[in-house]
Amino acid sequence: MTQAIDRHVGSQDLSKGLSKKTFTTLQCKECGEQYGLGAKHVCEDVCFGPLEIAYDYDAIKNQVSREIIEAGPHSIWRYKAFLPVETDTPIDVGTGMTPLVKANRLARQLGLKELYIKNDAVNMPTLSFKDRVVSVALTRAKELGFTTVSCASTGNLANSTAAIAAHAGLECCVFIPADLEAGKILGTLIYDPTLMAVKGNYDQVNRLCSEVANTHGWGFVNINLRPYYSEGSKTLGFEVAEQLGWELPDHIVAPLASGSLFTKIYKGFQEFVKTDLVEAKDVRFSGAQAEGCSPISQAFKEGRDFITPVKPNTIAKSIAIGNPADGMYALDVARKTNGNIEDVTDEEVIAGMKLLAETEGIFTETAGGTTIAVLKKLVEAGKINPDEKTVVFITGNGLKTQEAVHGYIGEPHTIEPKLDSFERAWERANTLNRLEWQQTQV
Repeated sequence: MTQAIDRHVGSQDLSKGLSKKTFTTLQCKECGEQYGLGAKHVCEDVCFGPLEIAYDYDAIKNQVSREIIEAGPHSIWRYKAFLPVETDTPIDVGTGMTPLVKANRLARQLGLKELYIKNDAVNMPTLSFKDRVVSVALTRAKELGFTTVSCASTGNLANSTAAIAAHAGLECCVFIPADLEAGKILGTLIYDPTLMAVKGNYDQVNRLCSEVANTHGWGFVNINLRPYYSEGSKTLGFEVAEQLGWELPDHIVAPLASGSLFTKIYKGFQEFVKTDLVEAKDVRFSGAQAEGCSPISQAFKEGRDFITPVKPNTIAKSIAIGNPADGMYALDVARKTNGNIEDVTDEEVIAGMKLLAETEGIFTETAGGTTIAVLKKLVEAGKINPDEKTVVFITGNGLKTQEAVHGYIGEPHTIEPKLDSFERAWERANTLNRLEWQQTQV
């Protein structure tokens, strides 16, 4: 295991290929203090604010065009100039360029004219958007000399870190709350990491991981590597703009956990504008939380400029972060774009999962159910204009959280291998469907 070297601005730069590097420093989001490009995530010298990657946008403009991007790899690495890595051979496992589905049936049901689903439920290799952020974080981890990588996770991040570390030949130890869904635990163990199941919620897991990072000098993708890791979420915004014909949407709806994904999609749109890849446009940003863990939504509704931590109690475990690191920044994005932040009950989460599956054939996990349920709630409240070009971000696959819908969906019709047995079952099924339709209309 190798401890990464932390360098202050002005000290020796150990990197190569400086002419190609478009990222310049780590910069505090609060006070602006700058640091070298090492493994650091907090402004330790001044205000303890979070650090973020700063870029040379003139250098990016010299390296990109629509044509260059379109000719690039069919993965997030077509946007390499916008990402904080130096190597010409990043870890590329086909992550990104997921479908932007025109959701006509769901749009009709909700009364919208133009609705799209950005479907990261089929992202590679582990069927969630976390594959994006981990690909960037582990590429940078290798550049910084780490040989052991880790994360604190509510499930999807553990899957991604274990899988991509296996591909990259890195030692991996990941930490999760002990009560995670079985599918997510299995989906991590298959890659043979060391898996630590902690008796506590995500925030307790995260605190433990901060201690481990400081003690062992490992590369934690969402702690000391967080400034690099979080930049991977921008690629969702990049892809949507490209897939819409190099245009920005009118409105987006995305899930809120830490708040980072939400803010990075916004940053991605702004970077495309800065580099003349798309025309500037006011895009409204709306966020979705589950009622049982909704600290950002509560702050938004109450008009507060601070987040009050909560203890998670929801089936939407992948977004159940009670003390969201980027919650205040997510609030700022929603407010300055004239968006909204809403929350829904667990029952509405399940209904959202079913609605998306029944209308568009997309099986999402509970985070996606939350987002669809919030979309429906915002439309019914008149907070989404039917004429807006709206994009909803689905960030994970329902195969990972099958327990959530047990008891809420139908059962198979068991029949004999005879035509008359089938005919009787078919008639019963059609009768039940008519009764359900009539009940829905009432």
